[in-house]
Amino acid sequence: MKTDESLDLSAVEVPETTEEEREFLARTAVLCEERNLPLEKVKNARDLASVRNSPVKPGRVIRIGRVSDATSADLKLLFGDLGVKTLVDLRSPTELKDDPTLEREEVFQNFTDLVFYENGRLVKELGREEKRMQKKRNRDRVLGVVDGARRGTTDVILGFVDNFFGSNEDVEDDDEEDECLGCIEAEKLIQESAWRRNRKERHFVSIMNELKYVRGTLSKLRKRDIAKTILKSPSTIISKAARENIKKPFLDEINGGGLPMLNDLLLRFGAPGIKYVLDLISDKNRHPVAFYCTAGKDRTGMIAAIILALLGAEDDAIVEDYSLSANVYAEMNDHKAMVGALSQRSLDAKTFLGAPPEVMRDTLENIRKSYGSVEEYLDFIGFGEESRERLVYALTE
Repeated sequence: MKTDESLDLSAVEVPETTEEEREFLARTAVLCEERNLPLEKVKNARDLASVRNSPVKPGRVIRIGRVSDATSADLKLLFGDLGVKTLVDLRSPTELKDDPTLEREEVFQNFTDLVFYENGRLVKELGREEKRMQKKRNRDRVLGVVDGARRGTTDVILGFVDNFFGSNEDVEDDDEEDECLGCIEAEKLIQESAWRRNRKERHFVSIMNELKYVRGTLSKLRKRDIAKTILKSPSTIISKAARENIKKPFLDEINGGGLPMLNDLLLRFGAPGIKYVLDLISDKNRHPVAFYCTAGKDRTGMIAAIILALLGAEDDAIVEDYSLSANVYAEMNDHKAMVGALSQRSLDAKTFLGAPPEVMRDTLENIRKSYGSVEEYLDFIGFGEESRERLVYALTE
């Protein structure tokens, strides 16, 4: 998460932890020592086979934090000893843009990069000289919608992106059709994997970004609250100066909803990307697969939870695995900067940097409440019975 360059980190106060929280972190630290891969710089890395009573066979799929920080010893373990063949990067384009190690040659020189686009379910293979974030995307469509909002149209969602997440230039869009020249259908890429079995691939699959979060948050607010906010300060649609007067109902919704709401939005708005990731993991030709976001906590944790639940892991084991991510931010060098970045946006750092067990427990319960079961959720995203059988076989046989 990018911070304002003027932020004085010495003035940032890291939230205090209670005695109960410290005991929880101590317990998870012991389990992390037992289960996490012994990596030097890459955090929160463990084989899904390490989960208590896991049905997953070792060496098939690994959850991990940002891999570009890897040391030489880390690279030897990941790509040498473990033989990781496929990387799946779940971060948003904004996060990728802010990552100075995104194209680190020592880590990625032997990987072919592929970008998944939700619009049309297309995949673009990048050439050797192409970079994932080498140019700005066209913002005309977004700006057009904002202009429409100025004229009084009902679609005001995009007008709030600037107010919550910085300028429009910072919000990348994965759905631009002109970015997909030379793309192929995602289903075809999966089906034709056999001839790619000897190559290493890095797939960029943004399953949650700032625009989706804003849209999802607004969808949860009552219409009269949105109308009241806009009527109170109509200029908020187009003016940064007015934003401080109208943020409260939106920030209350975000902070109040916390990680459970984020996970709910992730399941809905990230559905196409989640299906694509599961398709990749279902393909034995691409094993071992390592998937990651920044800290390997929320988006990574959701993918792991879906896989484990489908394979029959107990809720307590899934919750326990998620909780092991609780220590990861405290161990990261830029922890204080992350706290400061959230504080700048009036977001509660303690809420969003934690991994309390009740978050995953509530998330699993919400899946059953909203969709009926994990299997029915997977039906909802288009990952049907045949696909599920393929995934189970790939990870357990």
